Amino acid sequence: MSPLPLRFYNTLSRQKDHFSPIDPHHIKLYVCGPTVYDRIHIGNARPVVVFDVLVRMLRYCFPKVTYVRNITDVDDKINARATEENRSIRELTDETIARFHEDCQALGALPPDAEPRATDHIDGMIAMISTLINRNHAYVAEGHVLFDVPSFEGYGALSRRSVDELKAGARVDVAPYKKSPMDFVLWKPSAANVPGWDSPWGRGRPGWHIECSAMSRAYLGEEFDIHGGGLDLIFPHHENEISQSCAAHGTDHMARYWLHNGYVTVDGEKMSKSLGNFVTMADLLKTTRGEVIRHALLQGHYRGPLDFSVEALKESEAALNGLYRAVGDDDLATDIAPDAAFLAALADDLNTPLALARLHYLAGAANRGEDGAKESLKASAVMLGLLEGRAKTWFQSPTQSPGQSDAHDALDDAAIQDRIARRNAARAQRDFAAADAIRDELAALGITLEDKAEGTVWRRG
Repeated sequence: MSPLPLRFYNTLSRQKDHFSPIDPHHIKLYVCGPTVYDRIHIGNARPVVVFDVLVRMLRYCFPKVTYVRNITDVDDKINARATEENRSIRELTDETIARFHEDCQALGALPPDAEPRATDHIDGMIAMISTLINRNHAYVAEGHVLFDVPSFEGYGALSRRSVDELKAGARVDVAPYKKSPMDFVLWKPSAANVPGWDSPWGRGRPGWHIECSAMSRAYLGEEFDIHGGGLDLIFPHHENEISQSCAAHGTDHMARYWLHNGYVTVDGEKMSKSLGNFVTMADLLKTTRGEVIRHALLQGHYRGPLDFSVEALKESEAALNGLYRAVGDDDLATDIAPDAAFLAALADDLNTPLALARLHYLAGAANRGEDGAKESLKASAVMLGLLEGRAKTWFQSPTQSPGQSDAHDALDDAAIQDRIARRNAARAQRDFAAADAIRDELAALGITLEDKAEGTVWRRG
């Protein structure tokens, strides 16, 4: 059993539920991954970080955790982008997946145990669709296969939307071949110029929702512990996943716990290309270290909205500077458990703001020289994916400050060491004016010197 009493806000129950896994010896978790037609933005980065923290905590508490995060590589947006750029769909998706992995690595996110691509699981999708047809939960109409929503009694349980409410809100221009305006596509025909696979219903491609149901079943089984994703996925994506999975398997649940992270705004406004505030990870990483971005994403509780700004990044960089100074570069014991109050914060529905506050308390204790504080700070921070590097490396990184647009005055390590050597020579000759001038020059470039018994050390910022 877990050494901690874990509680998560379960979208399905609309309350914090005690986490009681199906098998305490093996926790199973599925998170919806990207549709790979473009670089991820800061809103996409939030679930990467949030569920990475969840997985780290689960692995601390349980002997085995299987974390699956899918890749959607068949989608109309992908087709449109490939046509727009006059390149093959495979070339576009392979390149976008590689860039996604780079962004995840920059954010300090551990790779999932499995990362299935939708195009590798078409046979499983076709088999599930066939089962739904045989069980009278789906039907064929004009080359499409659709899920018969009224046939599934539990539809709407996740989003808390009644069938009558959904009927009333349905569009008037609904496809004429649908039995009900709520019915959604499981399979659709493909034109010659878009990807397609042979099926009992003709050449076509899967609908988005069936992809996750087939892939989660392939790796985690018909029922598993936790399903995660963004708030925007509750309806219709996750609602549809539940209905088709339970209808196909004859189960009461797909996942027992549903966790959803909140939206990200930028400077108080919803991200929009038209507003010019659409922030991609690619652009952010030109000026800001991934660990700073990660810290900023953890400053708000995962379920609530998070406002992202240059000021927030500056605050996170300053906070990390303080934490790295406190933990230092001493060789620390690796068998120290994370701080109990820190763990209690994470165990209570991933309260990362409270957990971060506890890190700063531990940093203060470390600065006061309290026994075990550095070790406890390090062990706790690592559970958030922070302080995993060396303090010296952190302070000597040439990365610019958040929001800085260029690095025209940046010095490499060799140039800094050369100036330190010249300053030491000037001090040896008691030419303190020259030594001070070199210190001031470095300070103007963001390089701080510290004269210690063992020599002069430096850091950026």
